[in-house]
Amino acid sequence: MSGVFQDAIASLLAPIADLLKDPSVSEVMINGPFEIFIEKKGLVFKVPNRFPDDEALMASMRAIAQSVGRVIDADNPRLDARLPDGSRIAVVIPPMAKNGTTVAIRKFSEEKLTLKDLISFGSLSPEGARFLDCCMYLGRNTLVSGGTGSGKTTMLNVLGSRMPKTQRLLIIEDAAELQIKAEHVVNFETRKGNAERGIKEVTIRDLMESALRLRPDRIIVGEVRGPEALDLLNAMGTGHDGSMGTVHANTPIDACTRLETLCLMGENRIPPDAIRKMVGSALQLIVQCSRYHDGGRRTSHISEVLGVDEHGRYVVRDIFRWIQTGKDDNGKYIGQMSATGYIPTFFEEFVANKLPFPKTNFKPADWAMPFLKKAA
Repeated sequence: MSGVFQDAIASLLAPIADLLKDPSVSEVMINGPFEIFIEKKGLVFKVPNRFPDDEALMASMRAIAQSVGRVIDADNPRLDARLPDGSRIAVVIPPMAKNGTTVAIRKFSEEKLTLKDLISFGSLSPEGARFLDCCMYLGRNTLVSGGTGSGKTTMLNVLGSRMPKTQRLLIIEDAAELQIKAEHVVNFETRKGNAERGIKEVTIRDLMESALRLRPDRIIVGEVRGPEALDLLNAMGTGHDGSMGTVHANTPIDACTRLETLCLMGENRIPPDAIRKMVGSALQLIVQCSRYHDGGRRTSHISEVLGVDEHGRYVVRDIFRWIQTGKDDNGKYIGQMSATGYIPTFFEEFVANKLPFPKTNFKPADWAMPFLKKAA
């Protein structure tokens, strides 16, 4: 994008320029020209910023669409794109958007977090972080689950950066967001089709097919939201140990069910029971990210998937859980992560590889026992 055109867009977005420059603002949400909200520290606030009218807001959205080679108009009323700075933008225009042109801009963060950062934020305990580090070394097939804005991408960045340096990692995304720090990384991004310009769509499934022919050790799908779930399961079950993806779900069991549902969206003839068994056998670990009402983002569960029982139900066991013990005067939740007492079935691999993670780390903290018993 030329500098002149970039300046033109900046001028059109002048009403929210201060919000886009503020590093403490993670998302800007526009519900028509006169109603703008921001997300800051996990909480949403209304701000006084406003556009002159809906036409001014629409003009800025048309310019942004043009800058990324797209069109937004009556025939194409939706836009989902990545901006040159890495931010994500989603737009819906009238008449579908009854409040006027509706926009969400999720700002790109250049901050590269580590497991130590997640510990300092209170999202993980030192034992939980070390456990995940060992699992990345061993190549556990992992699904990062959570709701919108719960920290799934951050967690995937952190975990992907802990893979062994000797391995080749292929990353596939709808819009490039991941910033995984690894020795040997190949990034793929999908492409929207445009019949008028003769541009053919390239989907995650297309890229998965290519990725499997490019000698990957591990494959990461940034967000699994369609039939490519089946391709990821196949990769997990055919020697690409340590492959990962994210999915929208509220609990570890829901994550398994969600993955199963996505597999069934494709034009395949695999029976649902067989898909369920594939999920149960290929998936080994679920890291559940949650966004709490106090605005905090925390790792609520680290769980092992043990397969499917005789009734066709997923068997999932929590290894670590974040437990709320109270609430302070400012409304912030008080709590921390504790082991549950469950020892994962693959612990012998920790021993065989001489990983510094003693079995005593799976013992629940004394303070956590009443809460664990209540939840059981």
